Amino acid sequence: MKCTAIILAGSRGTPDALCIAHHVGHKALIPIAGQSMLVRVVEALLLCDHVGDILIAIERHEPVLGLPALGPYIDAGRVRLISAAASPSKTVLAAIHAAQNDWPLLVTTADHPLLRSEMIDYLFAHAPSHADAVAAVVEEAVIRAAYPETVRTYMRFRDSAVSGANLFLLLGPDAGKAVAFWRYVEANRKRPWRLMMTLGIATIFRFVTGRLDLAQALEQLGRHCGARLGVVRLPFAEGAIDVDKPGDLALVTRIIEGRGI
Repeated sequence: MKCTAIILAGSRGTPDALCIAHHVGHKALIPIAGQSMLVRVVEALLLCDHVGDILIAIERHEPVLGLPALGPYIDAGRVRLISAAASPSKTVLAAIHAAQNDWPLLVTTADHPLLRSEMIDYLFAHAPSHADAVAAVVEEAVIRAAYPETVRTYMRFRDSAVSGANLFLLLGPDAGKAVAFWRYVEANRKRPWRLMMTLGIATIFRFVTGRLDLAQALEQLGRHCGARLGVVRLPFAEGAIDVDKPGDLALVTRIIEGRGI
């Protein structure tokens, strides 16, 4: 099954400390062991048999067009550039249109330089057959066993604590409903009470008291947005390590240089 891959490379509109420190105009262009993060993500996608076309969503196309490693793929049409919208969810909706609603779609981010084709293969192999949209996550135990020094954000449920892997699989038209709900979450991020109320008092109470498991949370969210949601627990600790802070960049650099990749 071939999919169109979408790389979210939009910036937040404010000066990024990592960009300033590394003298680049965009976070995706920060070099790690001689290769930019964006190029590393594209190369991982190109190595995956599940991936066909690749869309890079970014505000300004010129910096990407100036990357020699991507030139041949852009010229051949394998990699295309589209404009990033005002938020990640709006960008994904625009990318769905750019891909002409050709399902499935794979979504990842430009600050995920540890992405490997094996992670994508695993996501496809284990995605629930009934789901419209699937998110890859990594359990806390897997991350701490491999990289106890890294600080990640975890969602804690009764059955597990997980961290997101910046990797999503959209399997059909109803997945657009999940993206639309994501847009609602973004629009109300400064009004958490409104977001909590969409889940219902009972669900909120079970979560804060540690009695809500992940499957129940997905079912409740799916019922609200009108799409069937699923998760895949990746066995790769690196899947949850993106680059947001200097400590992340130092860890990712150490991993990449240690592997000689």
